[in-house]
Amino acid sequence: MRSLSRWGFTAAMVGLMGSALAHAQEPAAAAFGPGEQAQYRVKYLGLTAGSATVTVGAPMTQWGQSVWPIVALAKSDDLVGVYPIKSRYVSYWDASAQRVTGSDLHSEENRKRRRQRIQLTADSKSAKVIKQKESDPPRETNHELPDGTMDMTGAAFALRNKDLTVGTTYTYPVFTGSRHFTMSATVEGRETLTTPMGSRDTFRVRVHTEFGGNLESKRDLVAHFTTDPRHVPVRMEADFALGAMVVEMTDYKPGRAVAVARADNSGD
Repeated sequence: MRSLSRWGFTAAMVGLMGSALAHAQEPAAAAFGPGEQAQYRVKYLGLTAGSATVTVGAPMTQWGQSVWPIVALAKSDDLVGVYPIKSRYVSYWDASAQRVTGSDLHSEENRKRRRQRIQLTADSKSAKVIKQKESDPPRETNHELPDGTMDMTGAAFALRNKDLTVGTTYTYPVFTGSRHFTMSATVEGRETLTTPMGSRDTFRVRVHTEFGGNLESKRDLVAHFTTDPRHVPVRMEADFALGAMVVEMTDYKPGRAVAVARADNSGD
């Protein structure tokens, strides 16, 4: 359940899921917009272990820039025999530039609190990270990063804005606050998936990450995005070092339509 506190790709990807956004074309409707909300059920080792909600908030100003806050709330199930976990992760999405400007994490695990703030520079080539545990003083570090770096939430939402094509691989430089790596997402095919919300036509996407510790993957993540223009992530399967996890959508409310520059369809 520790991975919930870092999930962007349902956060993934909601946790889960650039440089591929460099070439913009004519304006088109974004796959998501303010007001969108998705709810997920999290299963750990085959048991329902918690829930997560991902919401695209109203436009706001952060660090002098207009952004949409993408808010992921995660909570462990009180009936599960693990210590309680609550986390709030906010990724700040700049819709006009199609990039992430930074993030805020507030997490409580086993009644111990920690915070992390990441602020990316305008060119996304460096980041200031501030971490704090309980009553300890905050620690600040600076990191040099590849051009176009995002977090996992930003990478997932950027992928949704692509015109997904079977056989194409999309790559995104990702920074977690302590390490950076290149995330690759390959659209393997289309398949009909049975979900708690009924049958859905989806793209099956294989996602390669390079997390460490308990989040190290034994195999690539598998995510399913709907084939409609919203490309909503409805399921994710992961086999981390700490155990197998499945995230399934249980409810969805679309946001308002917003015209943005649609990224080109080429992979990297």
